[in-house]
Amino acid sequence: MAASYREYASPRGLEDVVGCLWENDWVRLEPQRVVPDGCVDLVWFGSSGLKVVGADTGPHVVEPLGSPTAGIRLRPGAAGAVLGIPASEVRDQQVDLSLVWGSGTDLTPDVMSAAAPSRRLGLLARAVLRRRATPDPLVVAAARALARPDARVGRVADDLGVSERQLRRRTTDAIGYGPKTLARVARLRRLIALGGDELAVRAVLAGYASQAHMTEEVGRLTGLTPVRFLKDARLTAA
Repeated sequence: MAASYREYASPRGLEDVVGCLWENDWVRLEPQRVVPDGCVDLVWFGSSGLKVVGADTGPHVVEPLGSPTAGIRLRPGAAGAVLGIPASEVRDQQVDLSLVWGSGTDLTPDVMSAAAPSRRLGLLARAVLRRRATPDPLVVAAARALARPDARVGRVADDLGVSERQLRRRTTDAIGYGPKTLARVARLRRLIALGGDELAVRAVLAGYASQAHMTEEVGRLTGLTPVRFLKDARLTAA
């Protein structure tokens, strides 16, 4: 799997809104568990077409795909501006891109199917570039602050000069969910990145109040216990 999945840096001019382009030549034969990562992707699923994959708030299991996939991953805070709708409207969903952008793009099934894999990524990148989207700077700053282990939503709102209600509305529009969920996702990503120490130590380093707190949040986001999830977290799509 690792050898067939490749990421590419954001094209010039899209650094603020695109985290990466990616391709996966691997044809999955088994279901795969997907857990939240705070991102929205535009994904070419082959015969299933081009879809917006909204930000997840919990785990779900994806059935095997019979074809390679490719996509463009939007940075946290950029989805609402790129899509042109509140990102919460595609939360926990896969929606045909044509239903979001309309039929006025050149990303038709015929064009995408006929294009070579590298050209598909170029077509996706140019389509996003034409949107001339600008991420909400307050949400970008909030996402950066909430990625710190000691972050608290109320303190982040105060530091940014807005109320918690305003921060929740802006992040929900730009990312798909509010700052509390974003903070939980950030803790999970830190927990995955850590390694080697006992679970109780990893829980503290990742920013959980206790091991019990970690167990509750990991279960909510992954559907698994921390031990079971961390045993093979690198094989879990995000």
